[in-house]
Amino acid sequence: MDVHQAIKNRRSVRSYKSDLVPEDKLARVLEAARMAPSAHNDQDYKFIVVKNPETRKQLADASRSQEFITQAPVVIVAVSLNPEAIMSSGVPTYAVDVAIAIDHIMLQAWEEGLGTCWIGAFSQDRVKEILSIPDKYKVVALFPLGYPADSPETKTRKELKEIVCQETFNE
Repeated sequence: MDVHQAIKNRRSVRSYKSDLVPEDKLARVLEAARMAPSAHNDQDYKFIVVKNPETRKQLADASRSQEFITQAPVVIVAVSLNPEAIMSSGVPTYAVDVAIAIDHIMLQAWEEGLGTCWIGAFSQDRVKEILSIPDKYKVVALFPLGYPADSPETKTRKELKEIVCQETFNE
């Protein structure tokens, strides 16, 4: 894999073919999450793989009725097992650890010819209820996984000079 090309070409997919995701591809996608770095290598997260069409429909409903979620043959739900942990920097540990693992998943999915879309608009309580997730944990994101039905357009990005400072912060 050319990582730079994968980063540059990956898109958020909101239209999926009905083709099933082969188990070997799904395994490689999930293995990418397993290999992601995390604070103290604790890997305080779980990924729930949802294939049942009715459960996917319920998740779509719990995600502001984003119906494209139901098109994908798989929905992966990322759950923090330690949402109270805070790094010495004051940043919640799960926000970093789970994001790294999800990014690994998304890049591996793209390498496998699969599409994903980070879903952050959902009802925490409803998703926990649907998937029997204990209250002490936090659902971080949902993302459909499947073969793209279209080719999403390239998104514009800010110029590097707009997001990078040298030596000190400047606005």
